[in-house]
Amino acid sequence: MSETNTAAAAETAAPHRYTAAMAADIEARWQDFWDADGTYAAPNPTGDLAGDPAVVARPKKFIMDMFPYPSGAGLHVGHPLGYIATDVYARHQRMTGHNVLHTLGFDAFGLPAEQYAVQTGTHPRASTEANMANMKSQLRRLGLGHDKRRSFATIDPEYYKWTQWIFLQIFNSWYDTEEKRARPIAELVTAFENGSREVPGGRDWAALSAAERSEVLGGYRLAYASDAPVNWCPGLGTVLANEEVTADGRSERGNFPVFKAKLRQWNMRITAYADRLLDDLDALDWPEAIKLQQRNWIGRSEGARVDFAVGEGDAITVFTTRQDTLFGATYMVLAPEHELVDTIVPAAWPEGTHEVWTGGHANPAEAVAKYRAFAASKSDVERQADAKEKTGVFTGAYALNPVSGEKVPVFIADYVLMGYGTGAIMAVPAHDSRDFAFARAFELPMRCVVEPSDDRGTDASTWEDAFASYEAALVNSANDAISLDGLHVVEAKAKITDWLAERGIGEGTVNFRLRDWLFSRQRYWGEPFPIVYDEDGVAHSLPESMLPLELPEVDDYSPRTFDPDDADTSPETPLSRNEDWVNVELDLGDGVKKYRRETNTMPNWAGSCWYELRYLDPHNSDKLVDPAIEQYWMGPREGQPTGGVDLYVGGAEHAVLHLLYARFWSKVLFDLGHISSAEPFHKLYNQGMIQAYVYRDSRGFPVPATEVEERDGKFFFEGEPVKRELGKMGKSLKNAVTPDEICTEYGADTLRLYEMAMGPLDVSRPWDTRAVVGQYRLLQRLWRNIVDETTGEVTVTDAEPDEATLRALHKAIDGAGADLAGLRFNTAIAKITELNNHLTKAGGPLSRPVAEQLVLLIAPLAPHIAEELWRKLGHTDSVVHRDFPVADPAYVVDEAVTCVVQVKGKVKARLEVPPAISDTELEKLALADDAVVAALGGAGIRKVIVRAPKLVNIVPE
Repeated sequence: MSETNTAAAAETAAPHRYTAAMAADIEARWQDFWDADGTYAAPNPTGDLAGDPAVVARPKKFIMDMFPYPSGAGLHVGHPLGYIATDVYARHQRMTGHNVLHTLGFDAFGLPAEQYAVQTGTHPRASTEANMANMKSQLRRLGLGHDKRRSFATIDPEYYKWTQWIFLQIFNSWYDTEEKRARPIAELVTAFENGSREVPGGRDWAALSAAERSEVLGGYRLAYASDAPVNWCPGLGTVLANEEVTADGRSERGNFPVFKAKLRQWNMRITAYADRLLDDLDALDWPEAIKLQQRNWIGRSEGARVDFAVGEGDAITVFTTRQDTLFGATYMVLAPEHELVDTIVPAAWPEGTHEVWTGGHANPAEAVAKYRAFAASKSDVERQADAKEKTGVFTGAYALNPVSGEKVPVFIADYVLMGYGTGAIMAVPAHDSRDFAFARAFELPMRCVVEPSDDRGTDASTWEDAFASYEAALVNSANDAISLDGLHVVEAKAKITDWLAERGIGEGTVNFRLRDWLFSRQRYWGEPFPIVYDEDGVAHSLPESMLPLELPEVDDYSPRTFDPDDADTSPETPLSRNEDWVNVELDLGDGVKKYRRETNTMPNWAGSCWYELRYLDPHNSDKLVDPAIEQYWMGPREGQPTGGVDLYVGGAEHAVLHLLYARFWSKVLFDLGHISSAEPFHKLYNQGMIQAYVYRDSRGFPVPATEVEERDGKFFFEGEPVKRELGKMGKSLKNAVTPDEICTEYGADTLRLYEMAMGPLDVSRPWDTRAVVGQYRLLQRLWRNIVDETTGEVTVTDAEPDEATLRALHKAIDGAGADLAGLRFNTAIAKITELNNHLTKAGGPLSRPVAEQLVLLIAPLAPHIAEELWRKLGHTDSVVHRDFPVADPAYVVDEAVTCVVQVKGKVKARLEVPPAISDTELEKLALADDAVVAALGGAGIRKVIVRAPKLVNIVPE
């Protein structure tokens, strides 16, 4: 009989068996019920979403997933892993007495939709909304318990109105380093006006023009426009993020050359918060690996700023963490983009210039220009790589070492970046491997100033590599005014720093690797900036009454492209081509005037910097969020001193940028009094990845995984051998499995159980469709234990369960409950499976209390079948808000434990003992056992090792 006929016969014999078809019917009905009933609506303490005061009075729990982007490819089974996990956790929290807020929106601005628009002419909103509709359908099928009243997309004007509003709060703020908080820019203006704060440059505020005042304030604002170095790709007509540039300095998309250029860009002064971003990590319940990545990205380092005089009245300022080695600085290196390069380059090479320093060029200007063009073609990543060949060129200028008075040559080289420190370094080649290699390449002198601990001696010219140490003493480090000789690093650093400060040529300071956040994109599909410029080029913020500033229609979504090799070009954004939108007449409070709108848009990070706040009060059109609502869900409390979301689940790939940006926005809003939570996410959990096998042909191209055959441990596609490797799951790798496929074949509850049972949530695991059936059979046995497959009637009885069943039940309740609370879903499922197997093997109808608690136990994991069985058991309410079972301690503790007794490492007896037996009592029982006495044969006892209640190990003399 064929498989089809066998299945049909089985359904005829057991018409009420739990099958995929039955699962589909059950799941669709309960999803409709939940939507109509508002089952997952979480009440606020006030406002339009206020609800039952008794529910509000419960402990709250705010659970979030990282914002999904609605891809046109739809979901594969790897995507819902985190969503199912948070849903299981949220359901358990509701059943243990919490008011749970759990919802999901969409981070819908993004480059893929814009690229699709460029290719097809379809408006990005149309394709994005279609993608969202598909994703919502897929997620709904999984039975996720989201409060749908709170959902939104970042492309909704009523949402990005508040993104624009937050930008204006940041734009209209400055960071007071004395009070260590953000303050309104108006307070700074008042201080300049009344003279309580000196205007930079010492001028009178009243004497400054509007443009001059704007420039002064731009040096303080937390959001400011400046000429920033960017990755400019003429072939694509846009600026690229570092991540979009390949290691060989070309665009990841299109393989066009990428150049370094300076363009007017918006920036966020996130560096002002560097210390607070570091310090507040200690209060967060985050994985230590993620905290470490944030600390490294912020990169706090203590050192000194030192001035090296150069040219006529100029100075090159360097930041160094090893100011103690200043006597060993024998040359300097500037980033090619450094602003002083043009100032210090002489017309001709100084007499005696080494040929290797010039690069074969006729004069310094030519050498510098050629090298700058070379460096501009490389990405920052490539420039920082430890390349074997060190490149650079002499500028023709010399600086004075402030401690030795020696003239040191000034080079430019691509390994020094403007994005770190001051864009200039003092090179101490004897004690830095990178400087050592550069010095060797350019025949530069080296001076040993840290005494080597090995036998290499102090003549650095004979060394094969630099000597770096924080333990050794200083040598060759003295002048008429100061000596560091004999001191160790800490002492020497303190002494030289004081000496530099006394002479006004340096000071101790703290530096950060963190750079200000580049906040401009030359694209169409993003939030418009609520900024206009007057005829003098002064930026003005739009009043709140003019928000949201919506995106206009444009005829062409693509930026203008240029000759790929023409670096002397600049972006032309899609918005700039809509002149009716760009050039406007507005009354900003001082009469109608002509203005020009900002034609860049915000980056796709903007909307995800604050979305947790919108979930709280999604329909508020008057405020960002009602203070009472924000305080209720996110305010500080015991164990959460900085407030924030109770559980935030997502991938570790967002360890730095998204999390850092969101923390920055929260701190600004906190400082300005708009929210009570100084941190957005109190507890962070990174789920692992669901992987899948990728099959590649002889060319290395992926082939459809579903069409690969396995024969004798080898794999074939269309008769040809292919190689198998474990990797990501995705459409491009032809190995994606959609949740729709699994739901159709087994049901959503089976998919939920399988993804949670695959292994610990925080580790990656391989997908195996063949293994899904194991969880399907668990649900079939569960159904069969309560429902007669022939009649469809419930088979439970009112008889009291036996003691063995009670022990199995309460152990499962105790263990699974703790596991669900601890996000250990795989072990929770194992305990429920063990209980269900015990009930199956016991035979006979289940006792009603056992059946009901079994259903409630599995409800967070498999909610559809739990609802159906709960209703069949005669209940009219939903399991969602039922109490989770509570274990009876008397049944959790084993009545007896088997203790193994060993003599000389061999088992000689097994004793049944109480679980709480003491070591002393257990030792007495073991030594009195007849088998143990016989095994000892009268020998003395040298040692008895007791591990109550399970082990006694006797060592005879």
